Amino acid sequence: MQTALVTGANRGLGFETAKQLIQKGFFVYLGIRDIEKGDELIKKLATDSDHAQCIKLDVTKNSDIKGAQDIIKKRNLGLDVIVANAGVFLEPRSEKHSVLEVDPIIILKSIEVNTMGPLKLYQALVPYMIETGGGRIINISSGMGQLSEMGGHFPGYRMSKVALNALTVMLSHEHLADGIKVNSVCPGWVKTDMGGEGATRSVEEGVETTIWLATEKDIPSGKFFRDKKEISW
Repeated sequence: MQTALVTGANRGLGFETAKQLIQKGFFVYLGIRDIEKGDELIKKLATDSDHAQCIKLDVTKNSDIKGAQDIIKKRNLGLDVIVANAGVFLEPRSEKHSVLEVDPIIILKSIEVNTMGPLKLYQALVPYMIETGGGRIINISSGMGQLSEMGGHFPGYRMSKVALNALTVMLSHEHLADGIKVNSVCPGWVKTDMGGEGATRSVEEGVETTIWLATEKDIPSGKFFRDKKEISW
């Protein structure tokens, strides 16, 4: 049985990713901030402890990351896939704050969750992935982090996703020989709490490329994908 860790798995893209991976036979660790909702989440997935486990995981907290590391190692199933889905969009969509106006604290907090969170998670878990045979890392990024099509406004979110994409490329170069394949995904504008009701895609459409990267037999590494097609950085 293959195993996966999905962060931000309590709703939206994270929940749908976990659900579809379980349906494909994975054992899934669901990283959630409110562990008290874990039993409810497992029931919602219509599964059991043989196929999923909720882990208290706020990616900004070192203690949570260490706890996740301990749980995964103790269960001793290996770790084949990490989906770094947990993220924040802290700038009000209606105001479109300029890079000249944004509070730098918003940028720092965005990077703390969207970039540093995955980095700290990988520092804790990639050595275990290598030890147990390699695997795949999928960073949930955004077209708003594309330098080639960079627009204005929302600098905190944009900069955090640019940095996440840089992390994708660096990890790919450093660990391809270790059997780790690392890619970024733009899910598109999805109907989630972050995307809002005006979004054009369902969550099922939003996770399609992520599931493909997690399960396809032969995939590249160090690339940026949307709709299973490579896009520019």
